[in-house]
Amino acid sequence: MPHATARPAATAEADQPPPDIAAMRASARRLLADDAEPPEPDAVATLVLLLRGHINVLVPAVEMAARRLPKDDIPRACAMACIGEARMRLRMGDGDNDAVRLAVAVRLARSVSALADHYDTLSA
Repeated sequence: MPHATARPAATAEADQPPPDIAAMRASARRLLADDAEPPEPDAVATLVLLLRGHINVLVPAVEMAARRLPKDDIPRACAMACIGEARMRLRMGDGDNDAVRLAVAVRLARSVSALADHYDTLSA
């Protein structure tokens, strides 16, 4: 009986469709736009889940694009620093009151926005 083998990670990542950057930016703008109204507390929890999902999609995509550049390349270094920051923000808790939960959501939105910028820059 033949054994199933896993595909290499690089091949699996290459088969992924590109991230929907426009939708991800729209999610981040809900919190970051100058005229953004703070969402209701129940909506913040949903938005946090959405933003965490966006980060989980963007991190490998940006990392793959950044690793194509030379190690001493400045855009690569900036993208890798942004990835580190985004991973740190993913480890943050959700907060124990509405103000903290909103602050966490804003930080996640900033990471989504920055990662989307790096994705656009590195994928051009």
